[in-house]
Amino acid sequence: MPIMNARSDRQSLARLFGDLVVGAGALAMEVLARPEIGAQLKSDKSPVTEADERVEEYLLAALARDLPGVPIIAEEAAARGESVTHGSAFLLIDPIDGTREFLARSPEFTVNLALIIDGAPVAGAISAPAQAKVWFGGADSFAADAAPGGALPAPQDWRRLRTRKAPPKGMTALVSKSHLDAQTTDFISRLPVIRRMSVGSSLKFCAVAEGLADVYPRFGPTMEWDTAAGDAILRAAGGAVLDPAGAPLLYNKAGAKYLNGSFIAWGDPSASTLS
Repeated sequence: MPIMNARSDRQSLARLFGDLVVGAGALAMEVLARPEIGAQLKSDKSPVTEADERVEEYLLAALARDLPGVPIIAEEAAARGESVTHGSAFLLIDPIDGTREFLARSPEFTVNLALIIDGAPVAGAISAPAQAKVWFGGADSFAADAAPGGALPAPQDWRRLRTRKAPPKGMTALVSKSHLDAQTTDFISRLPVIRRMSVGSSLKFCAVAEGLADVYPRFGPTMEWDTAAGDAILRAAGGAVLDPAGAPLLYNKAGAKYLNGSFIAWGDPSASTLS
C-alpha cells in the first residue's frame, strides 16, 4: 500500500491500523489474565511488561507485511536504544499506553499505532482491549465495538466521531490518572470548566473526539508515540492538539528523541482562545 496523503489513502490506512490494534489486543489480554503480571523498570523508571513486548512484536511483524519499507519507531525498541533512520514519513507504535493502569488491572490501557507525514499524524488507531473498543481516524474518525483478537467490524457497525462545540454552560476537562500536576490544575482553573474527569492513557483523546469532553491539557513530558494516534483521531473528528503557543503539536522531533512539549487537546479549537 503506498504511503500518500490523499484523503482516501489516509482512510484506508486508518482502517488497516484499526484492524491491527484490535488483533494485537488479544496478546495484552492473555498477559492480563495471568494471576501475576511481572514488570521491569526501564531507564526512565517507567514499567514495561511482557504485554508491551509481545504487542510491539506483533505490530512490527504485521506492518512489515502490510507496509513494507516504511520506517517504524516503536516504544520498547527505542527504550533499548535502537535507532531508526527515516525521512518525513514513518510509523509510531505504543504497544501498551497506560502500563501502570495495565498493572493495576484497570481497563484504561490502550494499543496505539499512527503514521506521521511531514510532522503531522495523518492516520491513527487506538484499541482498548479490556473494553473491546477501537477508535480510528484518517480523513474521518470512527469508533466501534471490537473484541480483542478479532477483526475490525464492517463499516455499517462504525460510529462516526465528531467533536462538540464548547458548551456555553461550561466545559468538561480531562486529566491524567497518573500524571496530574499543579500546572494542569491551574490551567483548568482559568477555563469555564464545570466538570473534571480523571481518565487513563490515550483514552482521553478518544473521549474528546467522541464529544464526551472538551479539553485535555498535558504539561508533563510525553513521547510522540504516546500522542500520535489520539492526535490523528481527534484531528479527523474536528478537534486540535495545540502547543501553548497555539500551533499544532509537531512530530518527527528526532533531535529531542521524540519527546513532546506541553500541549492542549481541544474538541472545539475556537475554545483555545479562552485560555
